[in-house]
Amino acid sequence: MSGITDFDALRRAMAENGERPEGPARNARAEQLLADAERLDIPLAVIEALGHQLKVYNYSSEKDKMFVPFARLLRMWDERPQDFDAYETRSLHWVFKWMSAGMLDQPHIPLASVEKWLAEMAHRYRLAGYSERAVHAAEFSVAAHIGELDRAERAYAAWLAADRDGMADCQACELHGQGGWQVRRGRDAEAIELWRPVLAGEYTCAHEPHTVLASSLAPLLRLGRAEQARAHHLRGFRLVRPMESMRGAYADHVEFCALTGNEARGLELLAERPAYFTDTGQPRSRLDFLAVVTLLMDRMSELELGGQRVPGPAGRAWSAGELAVHARAKALELAARFDRRNGTPYVGERTRARMAQRPLVERLPLGVRTAVVRSPAPPAPAAAAPAAPAAPAAEPDLPALLAEARRLTDTLRPHAVEAWAALARAAKGVEVELDARTRAEIADHAAMDRGPDGVELFERAAELYTEAGDAGEALAARARAAYVRALSGRVDEGLAAVAGPYDDVLALYAEDATGLRQAAAVLMSRARILMRRLHEGHEAPDAAPAAERAVRELLALVDGRAEGDVRLVARLAEGRAMLAQLAEHSGDVDTAAGLFRQAVDRYVDAGLPWFAVEYEARLAALAHRRDDMAEAERALRAALEHGGPYVEAVGRAQLHLQLAEVVGGRGELREAAEHALEAAHWADEAAQSGTLGSWARHQLGGFLLRQGRFAEAAEVLESALPDLRAETHGEGAIVQTQWWLGDCLSELGEHRAAAERRLQAAEIARHWPEQHDHATLAHLAAESLGQAGLPAEAERAYARAGDLWRTLGDVHGLVRSLRARAWLALGDTAGADGARGLMTEAVRECAAARQAAGDEPARHRLTYELAHTHRQFGDLLARSVAEEADDGAIRAAFEEALSQITLAIEVFGAAAGETPHERTGAQLAAGWLEADLGRPAAAALRARAVLAAYEGADEADRTVRERRAEAAQMLDLADRQDED
Repeated sequence: MSGITDFDALRRAMAENGERPEGPARNARAEQLLADAERLDIPLAVIEALGHQLKVYNYSSEKDKMFVPFARLLRMWDERPQDFDAYETRSLHWVFKWMSAGMLDQPHIPLASVEKWLAEMAHRYRLAGYSERAVHAAEFSVAAHIGELDRAERAYAAWLAADRDGMADCQACELHGQGGWQVRRGRDAEAIELWRPVLAGEYTCAHEPHTVLASSLAPLLRLGRAEQARAHHLRGFRLVRPMESMRGAYADHVEFCALTGNEARGLELLAERPAYFTDTGQPRSRLDFLAVVTLLMDRMSELELGGQRVPGPAGRAWSAGELAVHARAKALELAARFDRRNGTPYVGERTRARMAQRPLVERLPLGVRTAVVRSPAPPAPAAAAPAAPAAPAAEPDLPALLAEARRLTDTLRPHAVEAWAALARAAKGVEVELDARTRAEIADHAAMDRGPDGVELFERAAELYTEAGDAGEALAARARAAYVRALSGRVDEGLAAVAGPYDDVLALYAEDATGLRQAAAVLMSRARILMRRLHEGHEAPDAAPAAERAVRELLALVDGRAEGDVRLVARLAEGRAMLAQLAEHSGDVDTAAGLFRQAVDRYVDAGLPWFAVEYEARLAALAHRRDDMAEAERALRAALEHGGPYVEAVGRAQLHLQLAEVVGGRGELREAAEHALEAAHWADEAAQSGTLGSWARHQLGGFLLRQGRFAEAAEVLESALPDLRAETHGEGAIVQTQWWLGDCLSELGEHRAAAERRLQAAEIARHWPEQHDHATLAHLAAESLGQAGLPAEAERAYARAGDLWRTLGDVHGLVRSLRARAWLALGDTAGADGARGLMTEAVRECAAARQAAGDEPARHRLTYELAHTHRQFGDLLARSVAEEADDGAIRAAFEEALSQITLAIEVFGAAAGETPHERTGAQLAAGWLEADLGRPAAAALRARAVLAAYEGADEADRTVRERRAEAAQMLDLADRQDED
């Protein structure tokens, strides 16, 4: 048994069910409640239960179930309209619109039936005296759906021309439909302008701005407003995610991912809603969904990811290629059903066009983390037919490949290593035996690409250079092998290995048996090894002097002889940078900065700016140490500019993150957010999502929060939290992220979730030596619990915060927690007496602290706090008496309240230097109490005091205008009371 025994219980149950999440469970409960209503044998109860069932069906994936309860309601109306009250009569006519839209969504319902229903709707509205606005809007929807565009334009014009009345959709929904038509007609900018009031929050409803945010994504991308589109995606997806009925809007977000290079994010969206593939209650939104799934899967295949495992309909595993075939077939099948019903090809044409879209933005970072598990492609069938012989490939141009590789090497261009690898592959493919010199160069560059594993290849290159008759280059290759040993932590071994090549190359150079390039290469490797020894903290007392001697020997060899040779210029630049590092090591920051600038200038002047990136970053770090933020910002910007596309992903992430912190520090929050966004993207690209990426998202969320972009910030911070680790990022970062997220959720009205985040942060901060953050978070959590309708939990949290404030000696926090508890007590079992006791304690604590204050600023702040406490005490007392209490009790409560507010006025007056608004607000509150107590003269006196306080005040101040208007109203009331 459900326990529904009377009409009131039924209404309460329907109200509770209406607050449940959309979906089959809510629908099933509505069906049970209808059965309960029928047992009550009250016609209106059945009518209301049918209306409730209609509503939950409409806002779910089971929209096709609406027609049966509506037909029953309509029959009841036709047979006994007197059983309907005014609200249910209006509701019946309202859902006519749902029926027309619902019929259009079902391809099995003939178009003639839809048109007949439009006529029936028009007839019923005329009989009820309603405007034809909703009828024209419904006709427009039909004409637009079937592709009768001229008729749609006429209906659209008639819709806008008709009077708005109680049957018109809300302003937000109407604007959504009107903007959608502008998009359909290719007028994206006009659509965005129409939607502006909805996007700004001027008009809202249960489904807006959810659908407008979704519908705006593609138009914004086409208009080149990608940043706004990104914001709408983050904000809008947060709204549609929990709402099962919004499959069409959800599809718009999947489409956005496919059009912006966010395929991984699109896959995550598909994984969140597996039922969307198969739910058949609303075929039109299923068609929308399957079309964008096809778009996304086709994009995956274009990226050569057709074999990757992806989310799809339940019951089997899917690759992207398989899902593309399946989704396309299902979408086109559904589109064909609509077109057969409509007698036009319009739905099919639009579906094909949607599936065939091309990306509108190559890469649009979102700031949230997306993780894709890449699985191998499904194995090929065992009995596959033999492939046809391929056409013979063109012979590679080995001389051209060799010339290009040497050009890139000689000019120190990026991708030289890749060019040598390409040459090696081409030579292997045609089985051509290359000469020893070329093979030496290939081995040399392959070794450079191996990092710590390149020692053997460098040694092999040395052998080949020797075979080719270039002893100097052979020594240079061996010196590079020695440096790789040092990079692997074997510094002493590397230093020993470079000693021979060093002596030998100097001897060869003295005999003109090798060139300056080769000699400089060996000396550079030796200098690098000695610098490595210094950086790794080797205790040798001569480490720094030895390194400096090696660097200066290199500079002396090359300086004045590098003209026109970028490789030698690069040696000079790196040598200057090494001297800078030595100066920094010795503590001479100014000299280090000057030498780093020289290195940067040499690289840039030589046309090698990408080599300057590291040293601009070092300059930024030195500027930080000198607290020169302007220079730090300049250097970081220069590093990004110099590196261009050649900076590795992790380096780019670090530079953007540092720049975000610098720019954010001077208050440029929008630009700071852009850099944090880029940092998060490049950290993800570098497979650093869990470390550098999560820190970037932490920062990005903070910058968005400070701009008031709460929904975007919440999405980013929620994405950051799972990766933040105390051992990596510190407990402070976790607490700050939870704190910021709680602030966002509070602003978004998600108070229970805000309380959870704040309590989680408070639990971490509970173990810290300094307890101010713990107290603040406990207090904020209490506020959220109270706003979430959990008074008992809020009381406990405020009490915890109060104890902490008392321990910290923070009277302001203590007093505010006591005041909050008093208000909670007023609505709880403690009642007025408990509330009065807590507020009395707040006054006593504040007054005592004010008396003991040792300096005037502290006394002033406590005076202000005391005034507010008296004011709140008065308001609480005035509200503590029930309306049904006897006149004596009411009068006593008002007199006591008036005494507290009078004290507030006096104390506010003592808080010199404050604006008069708080004092005049208290004066007006006292005046209304005087009026309620039958003392019009006293009320008038207080009103005049308010007007006097604002004599000559700026009328542009809204509070001034409102206070004057309220005082005038009070004077008018006092005059009328006197006349009575």
